[in-house]
Amino acid sequence: MALKLEPGARLVVATHNPGKARELAEILEGRFELIAAGDLGLPEPDETESTFVGNALLKARAAADASGLIALADDSGLSVRALEGAPGIFSARWAGPEKDFALAMRKVEERLEEVGANDRAAWFTSALAVAWPHGPAVVVEGRVDGTLAFPPRGLRGFGYDPIFVPDGHAQTFGEMEPVAKDAMSHRALAFVKLKAALL
Repeated sequence: MALKLEPGARLVVATHNPGKARELAEILEGRFELIAAGDLGLPEPDETESTFVGNALLKARAAADASGLIALADDSGLSVRALEGAPGIFSARWAGPEKDFALAMRKVEERLEEVGANDRAAWFTSALAVAWPHGPAVVVEGRVDGTLAFPPRGLRGFGYDPIFVPDGHAQTFGEMEPVAKDAMSHRALAFVKLKAALL
């Protein structure tokens, strides 16, 4: 049987990050009834995998099995070429327990200065996983390339958005209208693949 997501289905979004939950809701275009894992009091699993795909699957499976609902999880992050792909899967951890992304963005800038790199190439990766309770799962990945800009610019978006300028654009994700960002982001590109697979 082909796996399908029916419009109007209740999905648990396996995130405790309100910004990410909001962005996923926008990208899903109101097709589903979404409830955040945080609102259900589900624990955040330890992200023990070494890839975005592995961590997205792990989070989706944990939320689906704990809630009995189909779960959608995103694992995403910023990778910097001059830092050999860091922070990568550790993007959220660079922000510390307080999830302070101003601190994380400073850390990226400081590391670039430490290695003496003028190379500002970077990319965002998003892996989206959908898991059925104690059942199958589907995972896809999207990527958007760009360059880093310091100091951070813009108050929109979340995470590292204020330092990321996507290729072909002058504004950071933090400066862009959400609709413009959602049209080209790593998460949107992953969702296009997810739609092709499941909708």
